[in-house]
Amino acid sequence: MRFMKLSQLTVLGISGLIAVTTVQAQSTPMAKVNGVSIPQSRLEFIVKARAAQGQADSPETRKTLREDLITEEVIAQEALKKGLDKDPDFVSQLEIARLTALVRAYQIDYVKNHPVSDEELKKEYDSLKTQMGDKEYKAHHILVATEAEAKDIIARIKKGGKFDKLAQEKSIDAGSKSKGGELDWSPAASYVQPFAEALMKMTKGQLTEQPVKTPFGWHVIRLDDIRPLKIPPFEEIKQNLAQRVLQRQFATFVGDLRAKAKIE
Repeated sequence: MRFMKLSQLTVLGISGLIAVTTVQAQSTPMAKVNGVSIPQSRLEFIVKARAAQGQADSPETRKTLREDLITEEVIAQEALKKGLDKDPDFVSQLEIARLTALVRAYQIDYVKNHPVSDEELKKEYDSLKTQMGDKEYKAHHILVATEAEAKDIIARIKKGGKFDKLAQEKSIDAGSKSKGGELDWSPAASYVQPFAEALMKMTKGQLTEQPVKTPFGWHVIRLDDIRPLKIPPFEEIKQNLAQRVLQRQFATFVGDLRAKAKIE
């Protein structure tokens, strides 16, 4: 459970939309199944969608996809023979798929018509550097449900109890308990408040005197080390910055649409 990372807006995979382009229909069928044509454009669409996710386009991949599409068409024809296209659950699934495709098409159109300028990206980069600060922290923590339990753990550690062992026994953070409560190197801004605030006030090797309360529970924190934070150069993360800006802009746009919509 990466419970402490700041939540980031995800708008139906908008980061993948930047790499997706509209596929033009092709009249030549890829194959025919019982006289029904499977258009080449269907295969091309899948290939492009996979490429947008970083998957390679190769003759072997296309051959596998072609066989999959043929198999799906065979099964679909049998489903139609049984009248499954009239089943209420299928009709609902079809409408949901239609809505999802429309939303995705609109997102693609939004990305296409709202390019982010280098000036905006540089402002985002400067803002990110300010937000992240100039240090990153290596820490251990134990997350429990109550303040009393956290205080008891602090007392046991001060009496010689092993932090790692107590984390494995007591912590409710599934992501770190098996590692004795160890967290990755991260800037304070990557953590939820007031966990981040507590980290910035601690010194190397220090254990929190009092439990730190967050929306996830009560934390016992040990700061192991501090080092300078190295933020990647602008050009290296330019694409990620564009995704970040577009996510924020699209979220605002959708919020405005909802505000104007008549919802009963």
